Amino acid sequence: GSSDAATTLLALNHLWQLGWDEDRLAQLGLTLGADVPVFVRGHAAFAEGVGEILTPVDPEEPWYLVLVPQVAVSTAEIFSDPLLTRDTPPIKVRPVPKGNSRNDCKAVVERRYPEVRNALNLLGNFTEAKLTGTGSCVFGAFPNKAEADKVSALLTETLTGFVAKGSNISMLHRKLQIL
Repeated sequence: GSSDAATTLLALNHLWQLGWDEDRLAQLGLTLGADVPVFVRGHAAFAEGVGEILTPVDPEEPWYLVLVPQVAVSTAEIFSDPLLTRDTPPIKVRPVPKGNSRNDCKAVVERRYPEVRNALNLLGNFTEAKLTGTGSCVFGAFPNKAEADKVSALLTETLTGFVAKGSNISMLHRKLQIL
């Protein structure tokens, strides 16, 4: 949703030759969704506030295996769950030690969606398995493509998935810089 909205804003700005800068597009994007500005900017960032305060970061760019459980997770349902914890202490931009990330939605999603829990458990046998936002996709990082492909071959017999290279700059931004 948010990535699609940002892509539409960037594409229309380019197609219609509006010449709007990223700040203006990000402000417009914020009216559409809290995390639209990060996609408008197109660079990995640490987000604060409701998503409008962005600090660029340059994390590692490993290979990822993304698994796609065949279930649609309702974001509204997850955020309205009374068991969703809302007391996670804020983290600072730098340094964020490895393993110091947490998804408060994970426990609720695992409880409500056994397909997602199963995918997390299967991937967790090979690497730290994480949930994308409220899901349903799960992912794990690998040091190289060969290792990600090897695990993918084992797990995609029963689950849909794909291997992708991490990138701190969106492909859309790379393409628009070339045009």
